[in-house]
Parts: sequence; C-alpha cells; structure tokens
Amino acid sequence: MANAIRVRFCPSPTGNPHVGLVRTALFNWAFARHHQGTMVFRIEDTDAARDSEESYQQLLDSLRWLGLDWDEGPEVGGPHAPYRQSQRMDIYQDVAGKLLAGGYAYRCYCTATELDERREAARAAGRPSGYDGKCRDLTDEQKAAYEAEGRESIVRFRMPDEPITFTDLVRGELTFTPDNVPDYGIVRANGAPLYTLVNPVDDALMEITHVLRGEDLLSSTPRQIALYKALIELGIAKGIPAFGHLPYVMGEGNKKLSKRDPQASLNLYRERGFLPEGLLNYLSLLGWSFSADQDVFTIPEMIEEFDIADVNANPARFDLKKAEAINADHIRMLDVKAFTTACEPWLKAPHAPWAPEDFDQAAWEAIAPHAQTRLTVLSDITANVDFLFLKEPVEDEASWQKAMKEGSDALLRTARQKLSDADWTSPESLKNAVLAAGEEHGLKLGKAQAPVRVAVTGRTVGLPLFESLEILGKDRTLARVDAALAKLAA
Repeated sequence: MANAIRVRFCPSPTGNPHVGLVRTALFNWAFARHHQGTMVFRIEDTDAARDSEESYQQLLDSLRWLGLDWDEGPEVGGPHAPYRQSQRMDIYQDVAGKLLAGGYAYRCYCTATELDERREAARAAGRPSGYDGKCRDLTDEQKAAYEAEGRESIVRFRMPDEPITFTDLVRGELTFTPDNVPDYGIVRANGAPLYTLVNPVDDALMEITHVLRGEDLLSSTPRQIALYKALIELGIAKGIPAFGHLPYVMGEGNKKLSKRDPQASLNLYRERGFLPEGLLNYLSLLGWSFSADQDVFTIPEMIEEFDIADVNANPARFDLKKAEAINADHIRMLDVKAFTTACEPWLKAPHAPWAPEDFDQAAWEAIAPHAQTRLTVLSDITANVDFLFLKEPVEDEASWQKAMKEGSDALLRTARQKLSDADWTSPESLKNAVLAAGEEHGLKLGKAQAPVRVAVTGRTVGLPLFESLEILGKDRTLARVDAALAKLAA
C-alpha cells in the first residue's frame, strides 16, 4: 500500500508563488515522502490569458530553492508525460467526446443573459440558483433549432440525482445534496476544456491516489467524484482518490491570506534571507503540529512524523513574528561553515555597502560565529558586520545622540588610553580596559561601553563588542575613537 501512494501538486503559473501554495506543496510532498510514495508535479496552464512562462520558471526555481523535489513532472519526465496541461488538449477533447457519447454530459445552449435571468428568478423565489437543467434532455430537433439560430453550446456534466457522500481526510464524512451541486460546465463554447474537466481527468490518468488541496476547492469535490464514477465506467479511471482539504491560511484581520497580501509572497521571504528549512518548518505549523511541546524541527523529522489525519480543519493564522523566530532557530542550527556560506549573497553587491576590495574574508570568518547567534534572517548580516568593512562606521545620528551624553568625551579619552595599553589578543583584556575606564568615571560597564560602541560601529546595538574590537584591530579601533573625540570637540 505504501508504495502505491501517488499525490500531485498542480499550480497555475500565474503571478508570484505565495506561501499558501507552498504550504499545499509541502503537505503533499511530506505525505508522499512519509509513505515512500510518488510526488507528481503538474502545471495547470490552460488559461492562456493569465499564465506566463516567467511564472512557470519562478515555480520551478522556488520548488528547487525550497528542496521540494518531485518524482514525475517537468524536467524529470515520467510515464504520464506531458505534465503541462497546455500540451494535453487532445486528451481532454477525447474524454469530453466519450462523456457526451455515453450520456454523462450534454450540450447546453443557454445564453449568459438567460442564465442570469433564471438565476435571479430562482433567488427571488427562494430556490437554489444553480443551473436548472433546462438543456438536460433536449431532443435532436430542439438542438438543431438552437444551432439554426446560431447559438453556441458549452458541454455540461450531468450530476446524479442522489446525495454524494465522501470521507474527507481532514474533515471527516461530508454529504452534498443534489440541489447544492447542479450540472456544471466542462468545455467552453470555443472548445477549450475547463478546470472542472482537466483536473480530474489528469488525476485519473496519472493514477493519483490522494488529493490534498486547499479548503477553497472543497465545493468542487462532489462534482469531481461524480465525474470519476463516469470515468471509471468509461474505463478511463481506475478509482476515486481520497480527498483531504487543508485549512485556510488567514492574514491580518482574520481574513483569508490572498495573493495580494504583501506577507503572502514567497519571494519576500527569500529576499529577506529566510532559510528554506526555517520557512518550511513554520509553514508546516499552519494546520499541523509536530508535537504539543515542540515547534522547531528538521525537515527529515517532519517527514518521519507527518500524518494527514493530524491536520486540523480550523483556519490557521499566519504569524510573521513566529515565522521569524523559527527561522532564527534554524540559523543557530547550521554549522558555522554552512552559516558563512548562506550569508554570502548579503556580503556582496547589491546588498553590501562596502567596496568589494574592502571585504576581508578572514575577518568575516572570525566574526561569523558571533553573528550567527544574533540573526533573525540572513539579510540582517549586512548591518551587523558593516563596521568591519567600511572605511568609517555608518553615521547613525539617533545612535550618536543616545550614546554620547555629557562627559562622554572624557570617558572616551580614558578608554582610548586603556585600550591602547591592553592586550589585543584577548577580548577579556579589552573588556577590562573599558570596565576600568568606566570605573574611573563612576560608570558601570553597560554605560561605559555605549560611547565606545557607537564610536567604533556607528550603532548602539550589535555583535559582542569586545570580540568585534579584537577582529577590527587596534589601529582601526583607536582611529575611530579619535574621530569620535574630534566630532565631540567640534
């Protein structure tokens, strides 16, 4: 049974990838990997007006970056190729023809105006406003008359007249009555197949066993189950997959997170320097939990524990602060070499404010272990280490005003003298020098080191000060203290 499991991830290449889409991909991938099953990646690109090659390439790139690999699909191939719907049109036309010939579907000649008028009348009478079946049983003569008028027709699927019940893997047993699931269109008047046809046909032909998808698609499930039964009778499908509908991801104001919400964009997290492992860890918690007392875990640990039965049906709220905290934990979990490599993009143009020739690899490797304990996202590294590679510290007037109180010049002069005499191979020696300077001026270490930090780094907060001074070196440190004294004198 385990090896028979086949799931699919089938996005449309429209716009930028968003975190809700990634959560769906992740749950399918984790389910497949947990059961040693097959992950099928399929592109639903039948909407030529909205789909784009750029979005398609972004999808591939995003999945690669996240490490969500696939067993069948674009660039991998497989026994059910092609895996882009735009290349499978002949298949859909053939299936639609068989559905029509078998009486499972019929041609509907109703105009948009007629449909609107009848829906409005049904609503006014308190009846369901779905399609009323007017064209269900047209005679050949009636069809010919409509066609003689020049009317176009769509193809509708004939829904059964009894309730449809199925067990949702997340929500339990659900029943839909016929009045809530009317006949529906599967082929446009121009012959283009609709999602309502192509999605289940591809799932059938690709032998998908489990469909894990968003809650917003739940209402289409009874339609697809009815279509599956027809496809089984036609010898096209082998069975009906199990369905599991994942909870909504909610954004600000408890509204469903939409593609237009800034925090929904996957690119945003990638650009800020989220680790793939950190982001996937957080997204997995949107509807699922590893254990009652553990939120941080590795992706292999998630695969080991993931069970679709443990997914919660209630909406999950996206919490950026929690996402950042989990990412910070994953940064700490890296070994130092992996951390230094992961930070490299933010130490070069266009992120780095220093000239390439001023970057010092040895200084970076020395400071990296201290930086690793402080970062929330990798992009934070630039501001944390810029004092090492800029010719002068960054000018932050707010930090200057906060640190340089009355008497700071006297303190800095004392600190300079004691730092000049200190052992520069020992951060502890540098700390003792500043501590002694503070004691001479009646200040504890926290107050005494603030003017030194701003003079040397330009900021009131940052990496451990005395380790930073040691790596910056005696000459550059004393020169910056001298420059601060000159500024105070002016």
